[in-house]
Amino acid sequence: MADGAPHGHSMATKAVHSGERPKPRVADSVGFPIVQTSTYAFADTAELIAFKEGRGTSWEYGRLGNPTQRACEEKIMALEGAEDCLVTASGMSAATTMLLALVPAGSHIVTTTDCYFGTRNFIQTVLPKMGVTVSVIDPADIGALEVALEQHNVSLFFSESPTNPCLRCVDIPRVKALCEPKGAIVVIDSTFATPINQQPLALGADLVIHSATKYLGGHHDLLAGAVAGRRDLVAAVRDMHSMLGAVLDPHAAFLLLRGMKTLEIRVARQNATALELARRLEAHPQIARVHYPGLKSHPDHAVAARQMTGFGGVVSFEVAGDLWAAAKLVDSLRLPYMAPSLGGVESLVEQPAVISYWDQGAEKRAEMGIQESLVRYSCGIESIVDIWADFEQAFAQCRG
Repeated sequence: MADGAPHGHSMATKAVHSGERPKPRVADSVGFPIVQTSTYAFADTAELIAFKEGRGTSWEYGRLGNPTQRACEEKIMALEGAEDCLVTASGMSAATTMLLALVPAGSHIVTTTDCYFGTRNFIQTVLPKMGVTVSVIDPADIGALEVALEQHNVSLFFSESPTNPCLRCVDIPRVKALCEPKGAIVVIDSTFATPINQQPLALGADLVIHSATKYLGGHHDLLAGAVAGRRDLVAAVRDMHSMLGAVLDPHAAFLLLRGMKTLEIRVARQNATALELARRLEAHPQIARVHYPGLKSHPDHAVAARQMTGFGGVVSFEVAGDLWAAAKLVDSLRLPYMAPSLGGVESLVEQPAVISYWDQGAEKRAEMGIQESLVRYSCGIESIVDIWADFEQAFAQCRG
């Protein structure tokens, strides 16, 4: 745990205090200060040399670190039980910088079928330029992972858990048990779960990454990413990050610190709302299928129940009908914003086939497993009574 973190306390207490105590004294502020500078001065050459040799505690240049940014990193370290953490300018920069830093040219990686399109696109279009090949497996297909590890020089296994948008869950301890003897790094994107619902590092992952834009920030007002876990691996990612320069600015870091203070109470509300919404949708005649790991009907429910303390705030479901039947339902909802992203205090709704995969065409979407009638609903912190009333009036419009 980071120095200054409240040792032995609950996740709620860590979310409030970790990384922020002690803090730089600025008029004895309770809120962590925004250190709004691009560079740092040294008193003399001796002080600069001491810093370069690791004997100093100052900073050097904003691209290489910032006190407000470091407070975010230490809070995430405490929440994830990580040796180190790097925060970046976006979730995509966290994922792509990690892959560039840790996947050697000419090696092989394993990833899963259901995943965020941006990550999938990077793996399919950029990594091949480095001679990197990939096995894409079903999240539950352990046999396919065994084959890939046997037939290829696998450097890294990467998956979301739960995945986007169908909320598939990976058996992290089993994956680690297979990958470790082969020297393959295990990286889990835990954005949908958050540290409140799942602890990938404790389950065996070497690294955990987040789009901190989502639940960690929690208010739809910042972009950020995070990579946390083994110190040596984070150091390698940090070195790559310093070259690529996708730096989280101090003001966004301040917003992220503020957002994480309420992470535990927000996620608890969103867990409860999403589970109730999933149950009601599954029982509704206008819904063909619900994807939510908290339901016994979900293919990975047993894995999720073992690994997660809550099942998250996102519910994906398929409307009975085609893309336009789903669009009519989405257009009839009044409470959520129709928008990409998730994890904020406001509910959001989207059709993945339209918002993320429209330019791929229907045939390609089918190959990727994206159902035309699929809807993804990210529960905010509004009352379930109001959310369900909104669904009922939308269903009534669709019947009319």
